[in-house]
Amino acid sequence: MQSIIESGIAIIVAIQSMGAWLVVPMEFFSNLGTEDFFFIVLPLIYWSINSALGIRVGFILVASSTLNYIGKLLFAGPRPYWVSSQVKGLWPEITFGAPSGHAQNAMSVWGIIAIHFKKTWVRVAAGLLIFLIGFSRLYLGSHFLHDVLIGWIFGGLLLFAFAKLDAPVTAWLAKKTMWQQIATGFILSLILVLFGFLAVTLREDFQLPELWMTNALLASTEVPVPVDLNGIFTSAGTFFGLAVGAAWVMQNGGYQAEGPVWKRALRYIIGLIGVLIFWMGLGEIFPRGDGVMIYTLRYIRYALVGWWVAGGAPWVFARLNLSEYLKRSI
Repeated sequence: MQSIIESGIAIIVAIQSMGAWLVVPMEFFSNLGTEDFFFIVLPLIYWSINSALGIRVGFILVASSTLNYIGKLLFAGPRPYWVSSQVKGLWPEITFGAPSGHAQNAMSVWGIIAIHFKKTWVRVAAGLLIFLIGFSRLYLGSHFLHDVLIGWIFGGLLLFAFAKLDAPVTAWLAKKTMWQQIATGFILSLILVLFGFLAVTLREDFQLPELWMTNALLASTEVPVPVDLNGIFTSAGTFFGLAVGAAWVMQNGGYQAEGPVWKRALRYIIGLIGVLIFWMGLGEIFPRGDGVMIYTLRYIRYALVGWWVAGGAPWVFARLNLSEYLKRSI
């Protein structure tokens, strides 16, 4: 393992020697692989472009985030700048390194978008984005090459699973009542939380080596906290909220993103205000840290975000005559 890390450091040092002019473009591409960015893109797709694709992007993003959270705890790998002062930590992180969440999410989300549209130019663009997002993580010193490769592999496996299971799972859920669908979503969200607890149990006694801590603090004042349960409650809450919203929408006539451009744009603006209220607004109100109450509030906060995206916002659009669907219920 040490030889892999040493060769990885050499690769990153070589890439970073290409010059500081790459910092801005690499930060740009890295931002295209963040969960925060996808929280902005997901509503745009669902509300204003294609609702069927949007809901799939939402669920595959949650699945990818959960898998990545567990994977990081299993591998417990360092960040390059944690282990070597030769590497510049241009994008500080507080979690473990492998697998790369940016690379994995990019493969999952941009991959499912490419599969949906089935157009050569979309697939080429998605492939280029996936590569550049992964490469940016190397340049910024946030990941080793093996972190990125594992992230791509995990994302690819998840994408394959979604492609195979999407149709049969959708058909199975269609036979269930709304409350059965919601109950299924809640149970699955609790299973995600259970997996998170099990993964944390493996690393609950982990002590960050002094060298890792010292080097990490050279790049940022934020102390690494690689073993933290908050991430799994984010994913589980979002999953449940999406499930509730999707089930409720289908019960009340369904939602489609068709309509004139001005309506699509207005839907996105109005909906995004709601996302910011639930996501950032409640984030300022609810306490942060650890503990049963804090985890519960985090679950509720992200469940509200998921519900708003999948169900709440479409209901508002219908009330404002910005959507042709859901009208039979209002």
